[in-house]
Amino acid sequence: MKNWGPCRGSGVRGRTGIIEELGTVQGVRRQGEDLTLSVGASTVLSDLKIGDSIAVSGACLTVTNLSSGGFTADVSEETLAKTTLKNLRIGDRVNLERPLRPSDRMGGHFVTGHVDEVGTIQDLSPRGRMQQMTVKVTRALHGYLVKKGSIAVDGISLTVNEVTPHGFQVVIIPLTASVTTLGFKRAGDPVNLEADLIGKYVERFVARGRSPEGIDREFLAAHGFLTPEP
Repeated sequence: MKNWGPCRGSGVRGRTGIIEELGTVQGVRRQGEDLTLSVGASTVLSDLKIGDSIAVSGACLTVTNLSSGGFTADVSEETLAKTTLKNLRIGDRVNLERPLRPSDRMGGHFVTGHVDEVGTIQDLSPRGRMQQMTVKVTRALHGYLVKKGSIAVDGISLTVNEVTPHGFQVVIIPLTASVTTLGFKRAGDPVNLEADLIGKYVERFVARGRSPEGIDREFLAAHGFLTPEP
């Protein structure tokens, strides 16, 4: 019997954070500490197979069943604990994106679907035709934020407009609001956050002490690769 994990396989299932479709939650069935999630969809079903990876509002899941109108995925206890998927109810909308293919354009940035934490929308305010969104994060994720860098919010690739003392600001264009769940969000809502993978590797490299040419945390912060801790 196959053992489907939250996102099958040990390799990274790359994505760009460009949402393909808004799905609709059709079923949420608790299975002890885990749950089975059924999502209605159409576009992402075109070449989807059982065992494939799919990102649901930024969380990488494995397809366990397929129908003509959607798919089913198992959500592990760990994924429930670290993402907003535990809050889903029938009728909720979710962002869907299939894995990146080698021939695809890199429209956003490299997104793995491994959520780092759940942030909270502090404010949504008009900015001309657009919306400025302020999100609060923990101290741990704050260190990966860089002005004009990338962040995945519910699986959506966004550019950090400003780094705030306790989080970041992004600007949501009308198109993004109309084709993703950000169009439904309000202040106080939780969102799945994934920091840019490059920043994580830079931090790991520096922490190991392999810092050629005098590269250290201060150097990286001064050149915009890391944000000084608040």
